[in-house]
Amino acid sequence: MPRVAPDMTSKARALRTGATAEERLLWARLRHIRPRFTRQLPLGGYIVDFACRTARIAVELDGSQHLDSIAYDAQRTAFLESLGWRVLRFWNSDVRANPDGVAEAIALAVDLRLGRTHPPPLPFREGS
Repeated sequence: MPRVAPDMTSKARALRTGATAEERLLWARLRHIRPRFTRQLPLGGYIVDFACRTARIAVELDGSQHLDSIAYDAQRTAFLESLGWRVLRFWNSDVRANPDGVAEAIALAVDLRLGRTHPPPLPFREGS
């Protein structure tokens, strides 16, 4: 993949520093999942909210503004899938209502994508 354009890098950095409440809520759970996730990753001409490079999974959080951009989102998803990425979309309301469930669904998608047959170990703080 070609180098990321400097303007895309600065846009991604601005999105990371100005994260929405739902992005912060989900990031608190995804940052402990292995393989690692990253926030606001530029891919082509798009920036995805969360991405696992190892499993090539992109996670998008959609708010009410996406109700008017269904065609654009479909085009974006098709482009990312043409690069070999699997795109998972969740509504902000789902993240607010059940952040652990959304994180679990993402972790399961990573495991399935990587062909894992055993559940991942618990994060180091759980079970103590």
